[in-house]
Amino acid sequence: MKKLFLLLLILITTSSFGQYRGAFKSGEWFKFRMHYSNLVNAGFATLEIKETSHQGKEAFHVVGKGWTTGVVKFFFKVNDEYQSYFYKDPLLPYHFVRRVDEGGHIISRDIYFNQEEGEAEVIDHKHNKEETISATNVQDMISAFYYLRNQDFKGMKDGDEIHMKLFFDYETFDFKLRFLGREVIKTKFGKVKCIKFRPLVQAGRVFKEEESVTIWVSDDKNKIPLRIKASLAVGSLRSELEEFKGLAHPFNIIFDN
Repeated sequence: MKKLFLLLLILITTSSFGQYRGAFKSGEWFKFRMHYSNLVNAGFATLEIKETSHQGKEAFHVVGKGWTTGVVKFFFKVNDEYQSYFYKDPLLPYHFVRRVDEGGHIISRDIYFNQEEGEAEVIDHKHNKEETISATNVQDMISAFYYLRNQDFKGMKDGDEIHMKLFFDYETFDFKLRFLGREVIKTKFGKVKCIKFRPLVQAGRVFKEEESVTIWVSDDKNKIPLRIKASLAVGSLRSELEEFKGLAHPFNIIFDN
């Protein structure tokens, strides 16, 4: 569950693409349902975005939450909250909040980005320590999600890759997302034309192999995250969009005749 929630924030997400184009707006809200091995309802995750400002500049504030439910909650309780504050122009974060409680494992950190100086100040509240790390033109886990949605995929061909820099915990990662083409999928809302991606993740303790995650995003101006599938070392995880509101553009659903 906790790994799939991280996927929702990291993988549904290369440099210097420019200004905010309006793929989303204040008041947009998503709710995702997560399943383990297509059978067990593992939990839910939500994302909500609102407008704010910082140092006289227009910005967005996003709150992401994830929690386990049912049988999974009985064996492993997760209650996570992530927040990101990022400017509208450019779409770069200036503050990231991580509050995690996963089976009693607690993480409480704030990261303050100085993008002009190329620095990230990490404050670890649990261990009462601060550290300043070099970080240039980086996204956090949540801002990356919105940054990617704001890009234009019309000219992409199968096999093309998007590259970006992602800052997580105490270091910067080179993140790649491979374009797999377009297809129509069935959702609870109806059939939807989608763009299909495969993030290149690190094989090892969690994922079966480097290319074990697939993402489907609506092929419209909203670029709504609709589905994620991940093959794990044991079993699989699947996320589906359950509810939404406050979209910036019409949601293009294909209705059967």
